[in-house]
Amino acid sequence: MASSSKRPRSRASDTDAASGVTAEAPDATASDATAPDQAASAREQPAQEQPAQEQLVEEQPVPHVRVAVIGSGFGGLGAGVRLRRAGITDFVILERADSVGGTWRDNSYPGCACDVPSHLYSFSFAPNPDWPRSFSGQPDIRSYLEKVTDVFGLRPHLRLNTEVIEARWDVERTHWRIATTVGRWTADAIVSASGPLADPQIPDLPGLDSFPGTVFHSSRWDHDVDLAGKRVAMVGTGASAAQIIPAIQPKAGRLTVFQRTPAWVLPRRDRTITGLEKWLHGRFPFTAKVRRGALFALREIQVDAFVRRPGLLKVVQRLAERHIADGVADPALRARLTPDYRIGCKRILLSNTYYPALAAANTEVVSGGLREVRGSTLVAADGSEHEADAIVFGTGFHVTDMPLGSRVFGVNGTSFAEEWKEGMEALRGSTVHGFPNFFFVVGPNTGLGNSSMILMIESQLNYLIDALKTLDEIGATAMQPTARAQRRWNLELQHRMDRTVWTTGGCRSWYLDKSGKNTVLWPGSTTSFRRATRKVDLAEYELILRQDGRGRPGLPATAAEAGEVLV
Repeated sequence: MASSSKRPRSRASDTDAASGVTAEAPDATASDATAPDQAASAREQPAQEQPAQEQLVEEQPVPHVRVAVIGSGFGGLGAGVRLRRAGITDFVILERADSVGGTWRDNSYPGCACDVPSHLYSFSFAPNPDWPRSFSGQPDIRSYLEKVTDVFGLRPHLRLNTEVIEARWDVERTHWRIATTVGRWTADAIVSASGPLADPQIPDLPGLDSFPGTVFHSSRWDHDVDLAGKRVAMVGTGASAAQIIPAIQPKAGRLTVFQRTPAWVLPRRDRTITGLEKWLHGRFPFTAKVRRGALFALREIQVDAFVRRPGLLKVVQRLAERHIADGVADPALRARLTPDYRIGCKRILLSNTYYPALAAANTEVVSGGLREVRGSTLVAADGSEHEADAIVFGTGFHVTDMPLGSRVFGVNGTSFAEEWKEGMEALRGSTVHGFPNFFFVVGPNTGLGNSSMILMIESQLNYLIDALKTLDEIGATAMQPTARAQRRWNLELQHRMDRTVWTTGGCRSWYLDKSGKNTVLWPGSTTSFRRATRKVDLAEYELILRQDGRGRPGLPATAAEAGEVLV
């Protein structure tokens, strides 16, 4: 993401920004009114005692907020809207880049667009009647998020160019201590909305540092580089590559595509949304709701084939095979582009132009992936050598090993990275034992393989708001899931995962962690997830009071009334 060239602000200015009030300066009169003999005595003190003043400055209070939100993509902005609607206005949104948008800010590569219909890929509380296409592009989605930020009054809560370096639970004060690149905060609760597609993953290839040309990841596109006439290497054939390849193939002098595993691709039913449709959706909002409802229902119907009856996907696979045949005439190339696993095991891609671009005269598809780099020569896994002037990596993100995990430390000083050595897991994809008042948006096992992630995000926001309201109502300070409840939830979840196409389809996907466990996707419908996250079940939680005993009135007297109460 974009980095800031601004110098860190002083702690006083951090306080101003976070609290929205003018911080009073220390009373200068009091310090200047020191009696002459006291002043002289002070001047006579040994030099080593002088830093006491500096220590006092360091220990001045840092700004405190009710909620700190990390990230300003769909999840972070949605959290901000829902917090304000719940009457919680004491929050900040910490964003490491210089603008909002999350993955739709970072991914600005040529051809970038969403593979979920626009009217379903938007907040239910912020419909957009002016989507230009049925599958809108990155600029339109980013513009939508900027508009949401303005319409719902989130600008005052934003702290841009502010990257979270560390978050640590303070057991004594029962709150989170947060260190960022521009200052510190404390917060009653943290909402992690950084998302799984935030930190690009580039393979550690021998010799890559010696490559004389341009190298960048698809999510960090270098728009200053002109690829016209260049020998371009595209590493990867996933969702981003399927959009990049058709966009750059016509201008590249030579395009070499390093494919480790082919993907199943279906036609993209994209079209321009007419002016009449936009007028109807703007003038009669119920028409947009009907459209959204139809798109939602169609995808809910498809869920059963992915999670319970993968055999039903055979019909879809035949459509994909026909799509390859229509786009690729060369039987040898067609064979290399045909996956040997069941459709749906990996993410299904949508494109009408991907296969024609791969079949173009200036494109070469190299099977087996990239093995090493020798100067400007790229050596494939099969030993073949290919010259390149630029390398574009479409190699995905740190999903099952999120970098934020090594920066967040819970009750016992243990980080998420340490806690999840055997694989990520959370209760209802939202909370984790040992990390009180830490809520995920798009947490473990909340991803989808066939529908809109905005539906899942809104469900998790329902859960977040109910949790915060529940804490207020019962007078507790914090909550964390019990180890038993979290374990039971994940055992059942993984049991359901056993019969999904992602497990039985015969592929190795980015949905799986290093042990082969699917810690990314939700093995059910979005409706079932909405039901599972509608309300917080206090029987699954431990409630935490302040260590000094200063709880709010109304705290249940027994664990039987509201989970286990820890004092």
